[in-house]
Amino acid sequence: MVQIHDKSFGPYISADEIRQKVQELANQINKEYEGKELIFISILNGSFMFAADLMKCITIPCEISFVKVSSYQGTNTSGRVDELIGLNTTIDHKHIIILEDIVDTGITMNKIFNYLSSFEPASLKIASLLYKPDAFEGKHKPDLVGFSIPNAFVIGYGLDYNEHGRNYDAIYKLIEN
Repeated sequence: MVQIHDKSFGPYISADEIRQKVQELANQINKEYEGKELIFISILNGSFMFAADLMKCITIPCEISFVKVSSYQGTNTSGRVDELIGLNTTIDHKHIIILEDIVDTGITMNKIFNYLSSFEPASLKIASLLYKPDAFEGKHKPDLVGFSIPNAFVIGYGLDYNEHGRNYDAIYKLIEN
């Protein structure tokens, strides 16, 4: 069990399960994008661990860039998206994979997907370590998913509760009282 601020979290997805799933996603990407000009767009802060581990498994030439947005306050989505750091690489006519730690409501992903689409990439896909289909209300579901999970609050492996808990190598689920 992990205690962060006023909340308790129990083990949910182990570090070994995450490593195995990241390797599977990388294998799929390596095969599908061989010989193509590929750029990963990692969504900060949450996806930094997923992006780093995935990049270690990518064997084809590629680039990575980062965009920072936020839509959470505590354990709830705020319903808005604040872009804090913009894109600083040319993505026109290139294959793009957006890397996200978690897609739940899809609000953040709608804004990012629409923004990146305006640059006319050759293709645009979403890879998310976690996906909450029961919470999803967006237009752009992830194309590559590590784990589909129920609509529960999770921390670890880049995911946080009020900026704490990102450093765990496993994922923990909120224990409801």
